[in-house]
Amino acid sequence: MFREIKNKKILVTGASSGIGAAIAKLFIEHGAVVGLHYLKNKEGAENIQKSAAKGMAEIFQGDLFEENSRKQLVPEFVRKFGGIDVLINNAGACHEYKHFSGITEAEWDKMFDLHAKAPFYLTRSAFVHMEKQKWGRIINISTIATEHAGANNMHYYSSKTAADAFTKGFAKEGVANNILVNTIRCGVIDTPMRTKISGYDEERFLKRVAMIPLKRAGKPLDIARLVLFLASECGDFMTGETFTVAGGE
Repeated sequence: MFREIKNKKILVTGASSGIGAAIAKLFIEHGAVVGLHYLKNKEGAENIQKSAAKGMAEIFQGDLFEENSRKQLVPEFVRKFGGIDVLINNAGACHEYKHFSGITEAEWDKMFDLHAKAPFYLTRSAFVHMEKQKWGRIINISTIATEHAGANNMHYYSSKTAADAFTKGFAKEGVANNILVNTIRCGVIDTPMRTKISGYDEERFLKRVAMIPLKRAGKPLDIARLVLFLASECGDFMTGETFTVAGGE
């Protein structure tokens, strides 16, 4: 299984830690050529690159909050590898738990720059190359917060919801050229990002985990395995779908 992943050209955004790192490592294990995008954690990206065979993983730095980086990342990847087969829009951030009454316009815009503008421009850019080869897979990493909503972090889950919506639009456009586009909504996943959020509290986190039917937080590998599945021939009849990986929530 997954033999067809070998030598596929895979670009993973936010690949230096957490879910992105797990995705990148899993694809490398299956012989893919992987682009490791990162913002600040160069060491994390380099460690993944060192674990790969020579030439099978390359590092791409870019600030997806900025327009130029959003527009240049895919062309840089294509120049390096000669094409792109799979794009995984994973990069994301949640800086603090914040009630909607205190969200500033700048904070709102920043979340949409990262979670809506960036995957839109990256996907649009990747489409050009995938249409020529009449094959492509695009997977957007989202959150179950888009389903449950709430008064806090409205700027975060609203921006993710925008990407959930254009997943379906790109999927409809891609079918003529076998470009399949899907979303994975993550539940509570135990990654370093959670401890970096302003106001993080371990006791509150454990209480949240206790609410999950499977009684544990997810692992980055839980998400990575579904990404691999969708990028492989196993996902050849799936597009425009939203898959939830959340321990039963």
